Formats: sequence, structure tokens, C-alpha cells
Amino acid sequence: MNDEFEDNYDTFRALLDAFTPAEAIKRLELMQVGPAIIQKIRDRHERQTIRIKELEEPHSVVLGNRDTWYTGPSPKDKCWPAIVRQLEKDGWSPSSVESLDTASTRIVSLLSHPKEKKFSTQGLVVGYVQSGKTTNFTAVMAKAADRGYKLFIVLAGIHNGLRRQTQARLVQQLVEPNPTRWHQLTDLDRDFVPTANAASFFGKSNRAHVLCVIKKNATVLRKFAKWLDSASEYLQDCPALIIDDEADQATVATKTINPRIREILSCLPKSAYVGYTASPFANLLINPSADDLYPKDFIVNLPKPEGHFGTEVLFGRYALDGEDPEDVDDGYDMIREVPDDDVERVRPLKRADVEGFTPEITETLRDAIRYFWLVTAARRVRGTGNPHSTMLIHTSVNTAVHNSFKKPLEYLRDSMNDMLENPAVLQELRKLWDDETARVPAEDFDEVRVEFDDLLSEMPGVLRDCRIVMDNSSSEDRLDYENGPVVAIAVGGNTLSRGLTLEGLSVSYFVRAVSAYDTLLQMGRWFGYRSGYADLPRIWMTAELSEWFRHLATVETEMRRDIDIYMTETKNPLTFAVRLRTHPALRVTQAAKMKDAVKAASAYGGQRVQTRYFHLDGQLLLDNQDAAKQLVTRAVQHATRSDAHPESGRFIFRDVPYDLVVDFLTRYRFHEKSMECDANLLIGYIKKRVRSAGSLRRWNVAIVGNPMEDDDAAFEFASGVTVQRITRARLDPRSPGEPESGFADIKTLMSRRDAAVDLNGETGKLTEQEIKSERQKQMPETGLLVLYPIDKVSAPPPREKQRRAPLNADEHVIGVGLVFPQPRDEDSSIEWISADLSGVEIEEEDLSPIEAEEAG
Repeated sequence: MNDEFEDNYDTFRALLDAFTPAEAIKRLELMQVGPAIIQKIRDRHERQTIRIKELEEPHSVVLGNRDTWYTGPSPKDKCWPAIVRQLEKDGWSPSSVESLDTASTRIVSLLSHPKEKKFSTQGLVVGYVQSGKTTNFTAVMAKAADRGYKLFIVLAGIHNGLRRQTQARLVQQLVEPNPTRWHQLTDLDRDFVPTANAASFFGKSNRAHVLCVIKKNATVLRKFAKWLDSASEYLQDCPALIIDDEADQATVATKTINPRIREILSCLPKSAYVGYTASPFANLLINPSADDLYPKDFIVNLPKPEGHFGTEVLFGRYALDGEDPEDVDDGYDMIREVPDDDVERVRPLKRADVEGFTPEITETLRDAIRYFWLVTAARRVRGTGNPHSTMLIHTSVNTAVHNSFKKPLEYLRDSMNDMLENPAVLQELRKLWDDETARVPAEDFDEVRVEFDDLLSEMPGVLRDCRIVMDNSSSEDRLDYENGPVVAIAVGGNTLSRGLTLEGLSVSYFVRAVSAYDTLLQMGRWFGYRSGYADLPRIWMTAELSEWFRHLATVETEMRRDIDIYMTETKNPLTFAVRLRTHPALRVTQAAKMKDAVKAASAYGGQRVQTRYFHLDGQLLLDNQDAAKQLVTRAVQHATRSDAHPESGRFIFRDVPYDLVVDFLTRYRFHEKSMECDANLLIGYIKKRVRSAGSLRRWNVAIVGNPMEDDDAAFEFASGVTVQRITRARLDPRSPGEPESGFADIKTLMSRRDAAVDLNGETGKLTEQEIKSERQKQMPETGLLVLYPIDKVSAPPPREKQRRAPLNADEHVIGVGLVFPQPRDEDSSIEWISADLSGVEIEEEDLSPIEAEEAG
């Protein structure tokens, strides 16, 4: 029987390449496979899809009810195994390959099945600057190709350098290992040029995947859309994956590029559009109700890779709500200050001063350059890690200013050779090296400090090899890492600020004037991996710029925390909007990209918070019962008014002092997976609102149970306050024979009706937004805390047994829901903005049938 099942399951897996899961099951039925075996196949497939959905990393927010059809690589795959072999050859560790495998599997699982008759999926993947996003989307493309996606379009930024670099990577990892499986419409030196007979690429006789790497240029995109349209008849069965690299650049709110991208998508009846960016601010502010590229189906938050240098690592950040500033990392001591007086000496402050501008080699710039040569020499002594060594000088966007640096830098380099014989200069170099290596000890990064005398012998060779490169749109000189180790001081602007990797970047001198978050973040080419020299990178910049990056690190952390929190709370891109903290001197993004943004509440303002995950341990559950009973007993004593509705299983205690709620949150033990229900964050927010605005001083405490019909099902919170326990069965992701997970996931606790339990008037038919508005009218300063007594067995009804299991806790469980009013005060020193979801119709949460019945 078991062999028969395994054989049929293998057949089912093979059928998934040609059919959706539902259609594959029908094929098995036509093949006379028995109902018992088909049910076992269904069960195993569902367990595997749940495993993918429940992955700890990467965190993702997904539009409800999306089928997870992709459950991982198959033994007969060709494209993904080729990538694995290449990565292993390049020295990737097994854990790094596994992390990439997991993240890319999750993203592919969120795409539509290529055999669906018609689909249009839109998602966003948020990574870190210089963190391997290209490798991630290459893996996604490989797995999608192995499962039947045909056309692959990569929108590779707006500069030729990034387009060429992306094409080279994709050719190396996708095309060269399987050359007969791919047809390229573009190559290293050529962007898209229309060819005759477009239909020939997409007919059934041509089984090769089609790869096109296009720059985001309106003319090129228009030609490509017209070319696709000429093959419209053959595109009906051509599943296409569009990867938008640097998806916040040019894609959002532009009159030329944005319509062209949507025009391309309109040519493709079966399309999946996935944006990739490390600065998603513009994408998260698109109007969700408009016909645009808002990530309506999913947002994936890639985990920070091991060994990655990011904003917070270098600049530190400020404490968020509920955090102790003493516990927040202050960053490594790698930032060196450029005095404000130096700025006008390395870039003209006015456009009129550009003509004839000659930069000075200031003391800070000279120190930065000398330190770069010392670092390069030290890395040669170590002989490990990246063989390239680069320094970035970025003072202006103007190409004439870039070019003005060439002669002064060449003179400094050439004269340094002679200065190596000067004892005074040697002493200056020794002091610079000793000071820097003392401030950032090599031992902190498991490296060995290089002594000055050891690196000195390498200095002549470093100076001899050092190129001065003007990398900008008017220069033919380019950084080229393909022909042996490079030592270069690169002076540039926009061509070096997006996607393009500066290999072995060790030192940056950055005083560029910047006015927006996304521009600032993408200018930070110093983010990334520093294998073999993690102790040596340094950045010279003004104190103001350093503070801006510190603020930006705070914005990033807060944004990712929002995504992570809502991932655990059954939210999706159309029912929550990621908040972006504003800054008095910086725009979040370009003004046109923020036109649909609205002011967002701080932290929990206007939010509904609920427990989804529960411990099953008996003593902990008893402690939570005691915390709830103590709260209700004290609420009975201190409430100004009580509303008892035993006939509906509801009690409300009004105007309870906030310290009773704080005491309860201190005692109640939330499960660690309920990230939104972090007691410290909740308590910190409540106290902050009480101190700063006087709101949340009073709370309504409600109990939601069932009407008393069975004394054996009663739960007594306090004398005279008894309701019948409710049922909340758990999701059942376990395979047969697997041990208990140690916690229960009930998915949804609180209904929309419960969130309005303390409001006056008829609230049963109000939408989520209308409930928020009504709360603002009736009790704008009052919070709501709801307690749920959940039966410890909570067996699911028969119709739910396929997806639910009994709760089977050791003791009865106390569920908790909190509803926070939208803050009314406008004088907060910190403000947030977000996408405007008011035009989106929000549906009720996904309650199981039994939960829906109990919720009314």
C-alpha cells in the first residue's frame, strides 16, 4: 500500500508541471487511483504547502487565500541545481545556500501557477543594500523556469552599467549551465532591439525560456511592448515573470516609465510582477486602489544575511517604542567626521560655481585616501577575502566636478611614492594606522591586526596598481572587475549609486547633498559583505549626513518590524499599510511618489491587536487565568459603569484606570511568536500616550464568551461575572507522527463585531474603517481590552477536521484583544506616513465556520 501511494504521489508531483494541483488530482481520478490514496496525496500536499506558508524566514505579508502550489525543488529540475553547483564552487557555505533555497522557495510559492488560465500577480521583495538581491531573484527565476514559466523580463535600473552587470550574472548562472534551454533577447553590450517574427519565440514548438534584460528607458520599453503585442496570439499560454530590480527607481509615479511597464504587463495574460529593492519607500506609498504597481498580493521581507554590513551596523539607530535606549546598538566606530568648512572645498555649493571648479585635497580627504592605501596594503598582507580594493569619492552629481578630481588625485598618488622615503610622512602614516586599528580592534571581527611595518613593504605595489577612475555618464572610463584584481579610487555620482557593486569597497568619502531617504540609502555603496577585512572599512562624511543615516537605520528597522509584526497577525497588503517615519530635513521619497500618502498613527494608534499563538503549558495558562481574573475583579471595583449582557455572553466595564491594564499586561504571558503582542512595546506605548497626550488614561475592559447553557463549560472571572467558554480550534500543520509543536496557532481570535463591543448603537454592519471612525466620535481617548475564555479542548466541527485540530491545552486559555484609538494630537515630534487604504474594500478576517458562527 505504501509503495502504491509513493508511486502515485510521484506521478502527482510530475503532473504539477503541466497542471494546477486541483487539475492534477482530477487526472489521478481519471487514472483510476483510489479515493483513499488520493486523500493521502491531498493531505501530504497540504502539509507541504502549510510548511512553506509557516516558514520562519523570510517573513511575508500575503493577500489571503493565495494557493501555495510550489513546495520546493524537484529531482528533475535543471536550472536551480546549476545555480547551487555554481554557488558551491564560489565558496558558499551549506547554510548560505540553504537560506537562499528557503527564501526563493517562499517567493516562488507566492507566484501564480504557470498553468492557470489567466493571472496577474504583483509583489514586492524588500532586501538590504548590497545584500545579494540579484542572487535571490536569479534563484527565483531558476525555480520558476523549472516549473514552466516561459518569458523572463528583468528591468535592470536606469544605467547601462547595472543592466550589463545584471545580464552578465544571469548569463553566468542561468544560461551557460543550460544553454539549450534559454534564448536571449539581449546581451552584454546590447539592450533590447526588436526582431522580426516575435511569435516564433513563444510558439509551442519553441520550448526554450526567453530572457530579456532591459534598462528602464521609455523608448526601449515602448519598443518592447509593441514587439510583445505583435505576438499577442501566442502569449495567451506564456507565463511571464517580470523582475523589477531597483523597483522604487523610475517605476513609481513617472509619466514615462510607469505607463510603459503597465503596458508590457497588459500584453501578458499570465504575468507575475515582482519588485526588488532595498529602499521600498515609494512602492509602499502607491495608491492601492489605483490601477498601478502597488504590491497587492505579497510583501516579502528578506532576512539580513550573515556577515552583512547594513545601516544599523555602521551608524547605529534610535530606540523605538518600548525599547530601552541602553539596549540599542550604537554601531561600529567606523565613521569619521568631515568638517562643514571642508564641503565647499570639495564640491561647489552653487551651480554657477561648477565651471572652473578645482577641488582641494583637504586634510580629511588626504587622510581618507592615505588610509585606503594602507588598508589595501594590509589586505595584501592578509591575503584573504575579496581580491579587489576600491575607494569611493562622492561629492557631487555633476560630472564636471567628478572630472576635476582626476589631476589632484593622480598628483597625490604619484607624489606619495617619493614621500614613502620621508620619515615625517612615515610617522604620519604610522600614527594614522595605529589610531584607526586601535579604535576598531581586529579581534572583534576574528581578524589579526596587521602591523604597520608589515604592510609598509606592500605600499609601493599598491600605489603602482592604483587607478583613478572617473565613473560617470560622460566618461568612457569604467570600473572593470572582470580582468584581474583591481585597486581603484572611483569618483562618481549616479552611475555608482544604484545596484552596481563596488568590489572590495574599503573607504568612502561622501559629502553629496541628498534630500530623500531612498536616494540617501542607495548612495551607501559601503553596505554589503567585507569578508577578510570586516575591521577595516571607514566612511568620511559630515556630522549631519551621519545623523541622517542613523535616522534612516531607525526608519528601516521600524519598517521591517511592521512587516514582521503584521506577518504574524493575519494581515495582508490591502489591510495594513507599513508606516514610514518622517524627518524634518529629508523627504521620504520624491514628492510625486508621496502624493497619495496619508499621515499614519504612531505605533499602535488606530490598530487592533490580538493573540494568535498560545502556549499550552499548564502552569503558564493558570498564571494567565489568574492575571485575567485579577484584572476583572479590580475592573468591577473601579469601573464607573458596567454593562452586563449574560444572554449574549458579554460583559463591559467602562472607564477603568490604565494602570490596571498595565498591571495585567505585565503579568500576562504572551507567546513569543505573537510579535505584535509584545508586552514591553504595548506598555511602553500606553505610558507614552498617557504622558505626552493624556490619552489612554481610561480603558473599557470587555469579556466575550458564549451565553451560559452548560454549567460544565462555565468560566468565572469574578463573582457574578461568568460566561460559557468559546471554542477556538488550532490550525493543524503537523505531519502524522510528528511531535506536538509546543504552541497552538488559532489564526484569528477577534471578530470585527468584538472590536466594536463597547460602542453605542448598531455596529453589526459597520466596516473596519467605520468602526475606527465611530470610536473616534464616541471615545477618542479610551482603549479597549477584550478577554476571551477559550476551552482547553476546543475540538473542531467535522467539516473543519481537514484543516483544524483540537486545541488540547493543559488548561483553559485566555485570549486577549486590544483596540487602540487613533491619536488626535498633532504636536508629536515624530510623525509617520503610509499608503492610503481608505479606498480599498476590506473584507472580514478569515474566520473558520465555527468561529464565524460564534462571532455572530
